[in-house]
Amino acid sequence: MRYDVTVIGAGLAGSECAWQLAARGIKVRLIEMKPEKLTPAHTLPYFGELVCSNSLRSDELTNAVGLLKEELRRLGSLIMESADQNRVAAGGALAVDREGFARYITEKLRGNPDIEIIAAEASDIPDGEVVIATGPLTDGALAERIDAICPDSDLHFYDAVAPIITLESVDMESAYFASRYGKGTPDYVNCPMTREEYTAFIAELRTAREAPAKGFEDAGVFEGCMPVEVMARRGEDTLRYGPMKPVGLVNPRTGKEDYAVVQLRRDNAEGTLYNLVGFQTHLAFGEQKRVFSMVPALAGAEFVRYGVMHRNTYLDSPRLLDSYYRLRVQPRISFAGQITGVEGYVESTASGMLVGLETAARVRGLPPLDFPQETAIGALAQYVSGGSVVEFQPMNINFGIITPLGYRVKGKRNKNAEISARSLEIIAALLKKEVFSI
Repeated sequence: MRYDVTVIGAGLAGSECAWQLAARGIKVRLIEMKPEKLTPAHTLPYFGELVCSNSLRSDELTNAVGLLKEELRRLGSLIMESADQNRVAAGGALAVDREGFARYITEKLRGNPDIEIIAAEASDIPDGEVVIATGPLTDGALAERIDAICPDSDLHFYDAVAPIITLESVDMESAYFASRYGKGTPDYVNCPMTREEYTAFIAELRTAREAPAKGFEDAGVFEGCMPVEVMARRGEDTLRYGPMKPVGLVNPRTGKEDYAVVQLRRDNAEGTLYNLVGFQTHLAFGEQKRVFSMVPALAGAEFVRYGVMHRNTYLDSPRLLDSYYRLRVQPRISFAGQITGVEGYVESTASGMLVGLETAARVRGLPPLDFPQETAIGALAQYVSGGSVVEFQPMNINFGIITPLGYRVKGKRNKNAEISARSLEIIAALLKKEVFSI
């Protein structure tokens, strides 16, 4: 085969990038170490595996991530296609069956004649057009090569994963099904706690033994994926204003809101497994069982996966990358995914989409698409390449980084809806470009 582009890594970003390139007749060599080797955070042999959570967050266009997902859908995203095909009930959010989601992506990529998959761990950066989408756990020889060309790449934060339990082990005499504010269908299992139960739970959570991790400090944790024990140390009510907030949930047994609530979200299509929403943790496995079982409905919970923590590495992208995610000193090399400092599944997918489309245009000799900052996908790229006035940190998509409307609109939801409508009009215009007609 003649290879026009080499993509290293078949996570969300790499898979999306390879798919977009191949959809335009570009020959892709996709290098992925699965199933020959797994990282400490992965368990499945499939591409596009979700690690921390099975949720792709809100589907509403008044939410920035909802807008980003809709942009991706209209641009022909493989990842969004798989998510929609493998979604599980989650109220107003888009959550997926992890295994079905990853298997769908893998089968699509393996079945594409313009993609050759090399099952090996990349140890070097090959010649020609290259996209590095190896994720935040990049290590070994490839990490050394990246360090050599990106001297400011050794930045990192700690990321944590929430536990998963079986539904049949939940005491439904104590728990109840509902979605916050009654949005969508009642898909979440809600495990209520009284004030006394919550106070005792917090006291144990604060002092529970953590698993050993070299160099771990609370300050090294990404704010968007804070371990539950770290949140507990920040204040008595931190969790009650965070993942354990009772607002919008009325207990059908009492007709009132509870003092605190632990929510469980479906983790597979069969509805046999549920994850503890917002309960990312670094506690030792035995401590997770002991402390989380203090929640009355979880007293007999069966844990099929305990929470873990791992170090995530990302580039100092504002110094290193342009708005196409290309390395400024070697534009033939692009990066995509969490290694660039985009945070979140949808954001990683968006970076892979942009790199795939812009690389396809460049390889074909076509003008760049230049996603503007009025779109979510473009705003994310502008943030990563332009940075902020303070220390660069991983960033989720939000309306704050999208170009404002320039005129006043009454009500936050109405304003966000107009920003989304403007963005989707721009996407519709971009879809008329030649790179989409190949």
